[in-house]
Amino acid sequence: MANSYVTIPTDSPYFERRWRGLVFVGISVIVISLDNTIVNVALPSIARELNASTTDLQWMVDGYVLVFAALLLTMGTLGDRIGRKRALQTGLVLFGIGSLAAAVAPNIGVLTGARAFLGLAGALMLPATLSTISATFPPVERPQAIASWASLFGLGVGIGPVLGGFLVQTFGWHAVFLVNIPVIAVAVIGGQIYLGETKEPNAPPPDLVGSVLSIIGLIALVYGIIEAGVVGWGQPNVLLALVAAVIILALFAVWEARIPNPMLPLHFFRNPAFTGANVTLTLLTFGLFGAVFFIPQFLQSVIGYPAFLAGIMIVPLAASLTFTSNRSARVSSRLGTKRTVVLGICIGATSFLFQSLVYTINTTYFPWVLIAQIFQAGGIGLAISPATTAIMSSIPVTKAGVGSAMNDTTRQLGGALGIAVLGAVATTIYLNGVAPLQSSLTPEAFAEVSAGLQTAISPHTLALLDPALADQVVLTAKLAFMEGMTRAFFVASLVMYASAAFAWFVLPDVIKRAQPHGVPEAPSTEPTA
Repeated sequence: MANSYVTIPTDSPYFERRWRGLVFVGISVIVISLDNTIVNVALPSIARELNASTTDLQWMVDGYVLVFAALLLTMGTLGDRIGRKRALQTGLVLFGIGSLAAAVAPNIGVLTGARAFLGLAGALMLPATLSTISATFPPVERPQAIASWASLFGLGVGIGPVLGGFLVQTFGWHAVFLVNIPVIAVAVIGGQIYLGETKEPNAPPPDLVGSVLSIIGLIALVYGIIEAGVVGWGQPNVLLALVAAVIILALFAVWEARIPNPMLPLHFFRNPAFTGANVTLTLLTFGLFGAVFFIPQFLQSVIGYPAFLAGIMIVPLAASLTFTSNRSARVSSRLGTKRTVVLGICIGATSFLFQSLVYTINTTYFPWVLIAQIFQAGGIGLAISPATTAIMSSIPVTKAGVGSAMNDTTRQLGGALGIAVLGAVATTIYLNGVAPLQSSLTPEAFAEVSAGLQTAISPHTLALLDPALADQVVLTAKLAFMEGMTRAFFVASLVMYASAAFAWFVLPDVIKRAQPHGVPEAPSTEPTA
């Protein structure tokens, strides 16, 4: 491709405009991260208009995650080969097409297919955003650029429920997809003007076998994790999917170790910065996604706030995550990557522990939930950016797409695992908590109560109850939900403390950049203090 580089030369006009280019990379990141949360607010409206069941809605949401996570590694490699700018621009256009298809979907099947297509487009876009930053910014500026990338991703996740609530309330559920299109237009035009093209020189032939094995293996893994959160870990389809994932991903590792030009060079894992940061990010997002899953339900169904106001109350979480992510590079330059990551994880873990010990059905938003959100998201934001920088600083720039894809894949897997595991913990405790109601309720009413707190306190369920029992049932369901949520938060705190210990012992003080196979490693010039 003409006018493409390994890294943007310092005498290029694109290098001169790199910070303006970062704005449009950031807009692309916000589009992707918004789509992770904005749809959740629209689910009741979609269910009513398209006559969708709970299972239909589950797969409409999870279809995006499934395709997105499974294709990240392959799309990251493709971006290195065809050019990161081309991958980003193509992904943006495809995301616009998928958003339009979702907005006009006549039934839940078409909407689910459109969401899966959005997952494909997102998988092409997201690795290209981070690898473009790695190939455009010099080492001294890269930590701050990556910190800005992480903060914008967190901002998108946080404002999704608020924007979604406003759009659904004002225009209907179709608007949560249509809003993507003008934003994408701005990102495409700005990216075309301000971003330069970079790609891997002398790219080897595509690793088709590795791509197929990674896609099938990751689909099986993500499917198993998602289903475990719905039906439990012991169900045959979950066990079959997870066993298949282990076998296929093992075959992928064997294949990648034996071919001369693998899509994922396994010798990267010899670098403790690469391995340590990837594992740490998996465990970090385990806690973050679990919190985002529970807190909106707590605010609406236990405390009693309406959906739009509950969305606004999550904004401090997004603001704290954005603030600390954006400033983490300064902290890291003083404390070093490892100490900053460990400090951030410990702050987040302590917030989870605090919530597990303090929250009850009488807990008020001010000040307890507000304070906990600020510290929880602030700690996670402080850790995510330097961990991401550690990954991108430990691999050759020619493989930036692979590094970005690994970073994104670990986030998605950690998030899916967090929702599945913490959701399973909470569900088990909830069912035990409402079990005593079985003797006093009809089978139909007890089935509704057992389906979850949202169902237990719905007008439909309350209409099935003897008015004398309604208050007792609602109180019992709320107490059971709180017990499940706080136990899940306790598990999240243990996982995050374990993540901090892992990071302390595995992440190095000095990050070494992996070189093409057979070339000795060289220290990175990233500031690690």
